[in-house]
Amino acid sequence: EQGPVQAVRGVSLDVHGGECLAVVGESGSGKSQLFLACLGLLAANGRALGSARMQGRELIGAGECDLAGVRGALAGMVSQDPMNALTPHMRVGEQLTEFMLDRGSMRQTEARARALELMRSVGIADPERRYDQYPLELSGGQRQRVAIAMALMPGPALLIADEPTTALDVTVQAQVLGVLARLRGQGLSIVLITHDLGVVAGLADRIAVMYAGAIVELASTTDLFSSPRHPYTAALIESVPRLGTRPGDNLPYIEGQPPRPHDLLHGCRFAPRCAFVRDRCRESEPRLEWSNGRAVACHAALPDGWTT
Repeated sequence: EQGPVQAVRGVSLDVHGGECLAVVGESGSGKSQLFLACLGLLAANGRALGSARMQGRELIGAGECDLAGVRGALAGMVSQDPMNALTPHMRVGEQLTEFMLDRGSMRQTEARARALELMRSVGIADPERRYDQYPLELSGGQRQRVAIAMALMPGPALLIADEPTTALDVTVQAQVLGVLARLRGQGLSIVLITHDLGVVAGLADRIAVMYAGAIVELASTTDLFSSPRHPYTAALIESVPRLGTRPGDNLPYIEGQPPRPHDLLHGCRFAPRCAFVRDRCRESEPRLEWSNGRAVACHAALPDGWTT
């Protein structure tokens, strides 16, 4: 009702073979919409412009038949919320094998054998019994592992994991991240979409930080944690709870709220919340500038060696 909303603006990135790229930012920053656009999975009123290529195939503007050949077969996606990612009235085995059987890629016995193999590989105990169960009979961690196994059934080159540890306790989170780490070690490329920097610290090779629909910093995980350049990145890292926090201490946080997508702001969109804001920040939006293998979009970039 308020007109077009530009959820993602001018994003450019790449994912290398066998790499884990994390895309981090607050809710509403455009992380999920970016990859849904690449796979042609936007809502009916969504539009995408630009170019997204995978193994030489152009995805933006491609027809449904072409995109159907990419989804699953080349790029698998694990969507948010393990509690709702599976169809409740279908048995686990049916959901795992459905894609391969519908496309005629495997016979029933082959598909079942591969499903059981993948269930074992993602750490599901007693897969033969779980295969015949319904999702409601599984815990949240088991459902998330089934969702990962389902995305891996066709043998994709890229796995897009959208908030794969949402609603899971920390012990199960660690187990799921261990599964993703093993998959990356086997050569699978992974995009990890999350709002939690703690989740990506031990898994991602590079991190792209998004704010209000745009990338504001892109760097290796080591560089980004040891010396953030964008004030928003530094504030995110500073906001991570630490074990040394004493009872009664206030947890650090970023003041204010992200801009609403339909708000047309001049200058840097983080300026109203930034502790380092300058006059120029309110006048013109900074571009993503590359230097020494990392990129930052900021008029008041923090110096190299800055620590939170």
